[in-house]
Amino acid sequence: MASKSQSAERKARIEEMRRAERARERRSRIITITASAVVVAALVAGGAYLLNKESDKKEQEQAAAKAPVKDEKSWDAKKLGRNHVTEAVTYPMTPPVGGDHHQVWMNCQGDVYKEAVPDVNAVHSLEHGAVWVTYNDKASDADVKALGEKVEKTPYSLMSPVKDQAGALMLSAWGKQVTVDSASDARVDQFFTKYVQGAQTPEPGAACTGGMGAQ
Repeated sequence: MASKSQSAERKARIEEMRRAERARERRSRIITITASAVVVAALVAGGAYLLNKESDKKEQEQAAAKAPVKDEKSWDAKKLGRNHVTEAVTYPMTPPVGGDHHQVWMNCQGDVYKEAVPDVNAVHSLEHGAVWVTYNDKASDADVKALGEKVEKTPYSLMSPVKDQAGALMLSAWGKQVTVDSASDARVDQFFTKYVQGAQTPEPGAACTGGMGAQ
């Protein structure tokens, strides 16, 4: 009798252990499913946030591209001339924003030149849709550094000193030019957004590498 009683108790304990194990497995499954649902929800929410953020950024860029740049100067692109020449060219503005130019362009794939570059080559870069950032000795080192870093990150842009320009910091595109107060001037980003490969570009998509690049 004692043996049967012990056997029954043992079976009961085993069954109780099995029930406890099944309960633990159910709890683990519930925890796993809940955690997975939380992760999926977070990913969906994060994806929606990023999409909305990207959409907002594009809308802001489109608005900047449509808005006029304060105090910007413009020239009639049809009157600037686009002939390839081998001789020097006298431009009516400094830096030039268009006109006849040499056949070889200045490399403008985010190139920052420490020395002055030939106008006739830089103008060709503008024809390809580049923005040319220039400065003179009145510009602060901090502004020059910050603008150089921006140019380095921006394909279809170049930067160089122009000693005789009127403003300390100037931005030029084909037929367009503005003098800005500092590297943090809001017009810097606006000008880049509007004119890097912008609607003013005579030859959109033309190369900004493979040209003249000696610094």
